[in-house]
Amino acid sequence: MMDAVAPASDARPDLAAIAADASGERAVGRPSVYVYEAPVRICHWVNAFSIIVLMVTGYLIGTPLPTVAGEASDNFVMGYIRFAHFAAGQVLAVFFLTRILWAFVGNHHSRQIFYIPVHRKQFWNEVLHEIRWYAFLEREPKMHVGHNPLAQTAMVTGFTLFVAFMIVTGFALYSEGQGIDSWQHKLFGWVFAIWPNSQDVHTWHHLGMWALVVFVMVHIYAAIREDIMSRQSIISSMISGERQFRD
Repeated sequence: MMDAVAPASDARPDLAAIAADASGERAVGRPSVYVYEAPVRICHWVNAFSIIVLMVTGYLIGTPLPTVAGEASDNFVMGYIRFAHFAAGQVLAVFFLTRILWAFVGNHHSRQIFYIPVHRKQFWNEVLHEIRWYAFLEREPKMHVGHNPLAQTAMVTGFTLFVAFMIVTGFALYSEGQGIDSWQHKLFGWVFAIWPNSQDVHTWHHLGMWALVVFVMVHIYAAIREDIMSRQSIISSMISGERQFRD
């Protein structure tokens, strides 16, 4: 069972919220808990901005703009779009790697998006409850200090794995322009051993973009919905670092 932590001295009993993390191993009895450390929050917002830039510019690269008026030498529209895409991709790679490194030195919650406790029956029971909660089949939400089990599963599969896939395939495609002597080709050229046809890599990379578009929309909806319906701070938690239980 969970090890309960006594309510903070300044928390009234009628306001104290008992909440557990997604693995069900810890619980707290106070209305505000510091969850997300500064490096986690910084990486979150930098990665979020980078992904938005990548999605917009990636779409324009796959579906180029109509020809602009004037001499070609006077226009560099696609050049700027490609530059923004490549720059955002490298920023994402750096901060994604930073996020992985912080998981080794940060608190328990900094590691949640990198694993799923598949061996815990309680975890999957909680996932089922969250699915019912999002489907409006449960009257009351369960309170979680970090990601709830369904959110943790979605972050591992819909964010961590997909972003890693996009970084790998993106750098592989970038290495084609840099040449076989580039560090990009030395690190990511093995992708073409899986898909020898470069167009296949382009196709999978493009499909990965649409998968991330869907994930981002669901992620934003779920965050806003939980902030309103579960009375737990979700959006502000990634700004202040504190998870608040308002009821």
